[in-house]
Amino acid sequence: MISVIRSDLYRAATIRSSWISLVIFTLLGLLLGAVNIDAWRLLTGMGAFGFAAMIVAQHHQHRTAVLLYLSQPRRLVVLSGQVVAAMVVATGFVAASGLTVLFKGDTERYGHLLTAVPVIAILAAACASIVRRSTWLLLGCAGWFVLVEGLIGKLKLPLPFTSLLGAGSGDTRGLLIAVLWAVAALVVASLTIGRDLASD
Repeated sequence: MISVIRSDLYRAATIRSSWISLVIFTLLGLLLGAVNIDAWRLLTGMGAFGFAAMIVAQHHQHRTAVLLYLSQPRRLVVLSGQVVAAMVVATGFVAASGLTVLFKGDTERYGHLLTAVPVIAILAAACASIVRRSTWLLLGCAGWFVLVEGLIGKLKLPLPFTSLLGAGSGDTRGLLIAVLWAVAALVVASLTIGRDLASD
């Protein structure tokens, strides 16, 4: 598992599109944190989800998943390593982009979001393992959030992204529900990780 974590962290740091995106979103987060903390929380929450999903989805997008599974045939070990790498990248991104929030003295909101980030990363990595296509995943999640959770649920039902929003605001119940959603997604990812890669 350590080799998978090391490999995925190396990929995140060396693939040009990955590290440029991390730098740009971190700088944007630093700017937003100085101006509007709620906008910072929204941007970094979405960014953490996106970066965590890309850790897993890039292997399918770049066709390196076959090589990864050949080097480590136990796919659950691969999934575990990818989830940990996603948590490290997402937490590092939020921690760095929120330094202006921390310097402003708003340690409470900074801490609440940092507490929710590992759950965001687990949910994103598990969903990316299930869907395998980053574009489908991100567009599907955006549509789900707007149509199902926003228009139908009015952001009140205990659905995944609504729960994550609550968790990032310090709502303990929202954090608990978000953990349950993340665990459910991780269980589905564990059960579907063995499916064939030939059609991808």
